[in-house]
Amino acid sequence: MIPGLAYREDMCGRFVLAGDPAAYADFFGAMPAPTEALEPSHNVAPTDPVYAVAEWNDERLIGQMRWGLIPHWAKDAKKPAINARIETAATAPMFRDSFSRKRCLIPADGFYEWEPKDRGRAPHWFYRADGFPLALAGIWSTWKDPDTGLLTRTCAIITTESRGVVTPIHTRMPFALDRSAWASWLDRTLTDGAEVEALMTPLEADILMEHEVSKTVNSVRNNGASLTDPTGGTLDP
Repeated sequence: MIPGLAYREDMCGRFVLAGDPAAYADFFGAMPAPTEALEPSHNVAPTDPVYAVAEWNDERLIGQMRWGLIPHWAKDAKKPAINARIETAATAPMFRDSFSRKRCLIPADGFYEWEPKDRGRAPHWFYRADGFPLALAGIWSTWKDPDTGLLTRTCAIITTESRGVVTPIHTRMPFALDRSAWASWLDRTLTDGAEVEALMTPLEADILMEHEVSKTVNSVRNNGASLTDPTGGTLDP
């Protein structure tokens, strides 16, 4: 467990971000922000740095944010939120300002969800059949540490009810946006929550594939490409 985070069954808590930063920039049509490239990770966990695509001064940029949103008004960083439910993101005090004015896309090569079984939970790996990254709907905020004055950009992933191959495994999933919805999602002139939500087009459910993977992914200390290898599952949905 990551300190300061209380895990719930509806959370999306791990994903993979192991591609070339330039490839992500090209895929999302974004200019790289002046930050160092992240180390590839097959087990991204809460509070890890991730890539995020956002609009800044009418330019689409891709840079780093810390996964675990801290609203700008928070007194401390003790309770970051890694997920925001689409059903309440536009109205919940912790998320509504970001949902209205600071939305982003979080690249992911795929994500993990856990299936309840008699002998504990079995992790499954979900990914696009065509090999392209997922564009996870996210929100972001900039938090200023009152003690040091340091500014930190943080983000959370929007979750929704499960669809397609995720449904038999888990009740929730990250909201993966179709390319047709990227521009409106990133448009900071759109500030009405209901209007924004109406423009959110999810990725077609049949694009996702899945298979069961080893429980070694359960520990954030484990990393490497072998974490997504099939173990006891199938390669096809």
